[in-house]
Amino acid sequence: MTNPLFYAKIILFGEYGMIEDSQGLVVPYSFYKGTLKFSDENSDSEFEKKSNEHLIKYANFLEKLNLPEKFKLDVNRFKADISRRLFFDSNIPQGYGVGSSGALVAAIFEKYSFQKYNPESISKDDLKNIKAVFGEMESYFHGKSSGMDPLICYMNLPILIENKENLDKVAIPKGEEGKGAIFLIDSGITGETGPMIQIFFEKMKTEGFRKTLKEEFIRYNNACIDSFLKKDMNPFFRNLKKLSHWAYEHFRPMIPESIFNIWKKGLDSNAYYLKLCGSGGGGYILGFTKDYEKAEKMLEGFQKEVIYRF
Repeated sequence: MTNPLFYAKIILFGEYGMIEDSQGLVVPYSFYKGTLKFSDENSDSEFEKKSNEHLIKYANFLEKLNLPEKFKLDVNRFKADISRRLFFDSNIPQGYGVGSSGALVAAIFEKYSFQKYNPESISKDDLKNIKAVFGEMESYFHGKSSGMDPLICYMNLPILIENKENLDKVAIPKGEEGKGAIFLIDSGITGETGPMIQIFFEKMKTEGFRKTLKEEFIRYNNACIDSFLKKDMNPFFRNLKKLSHWAYEHFRPMIPESIFNIWKKGLDSNAYYLKLCGSGGGGYILGFTKDYEKAEKMLEGFQKEVIYRF
């Protein structure tokens, strides 16, 4: 029996803001995916061997976790499978803000949790509890985790984070072949989440930054989510420009150097607007445009991937 695939995720809106109770909108991204597999006995793949070794260390960590009864994992079965050359087969790039560790956590929970859940019919309460469990499981990789990445990978559905306490499944307006697009730009370098989060918390120590985050960033961010879900594109792009400009002013350390000039070019020309995809520092940057053909010409030389058309 083949194991299910777990897709990467993209935070469309809410990076950093969610730490301070802004809304967030996170969607699965099927271009990148991972699944648990067994190595072929004759395989001498270095990737499979390394992955298997990482799983041994991770299983030892999971063994010590005291998860609630409802969400306990069969770690013994997991370890037995690891000894049979289990590995995580994934093309999700690490350090790109698309949830590489999240997909692994989701895959392990789906396969080894004693109690099985159906993402389609999961209750709002269970959703919240599973997110907390995923936070504990993913803390192995990041030190501290909200559990959001694995939750998106596990659900494979768009999730609207209403605030720190509440989240729910949500319907994204159906994409259609129009001139507009949401796309990813490859900054050409990998980002590390830890140091970027550190910079953010340093900034949060200053009252001016806290004030502008609450009064401006969160307002623009929530307005973008609201208008995007209603498919109301004029207010969407109006608030998006403000959000992109705010990030250009206040998230400079998180914007990769290679992206800095094209970020400003988008704001000056109104041809497209950029924002961070995840914690920044490298990896992908998100782009939004009403006219992808025009934006593509202006962004020549950068590797791009369209993720949504409108």
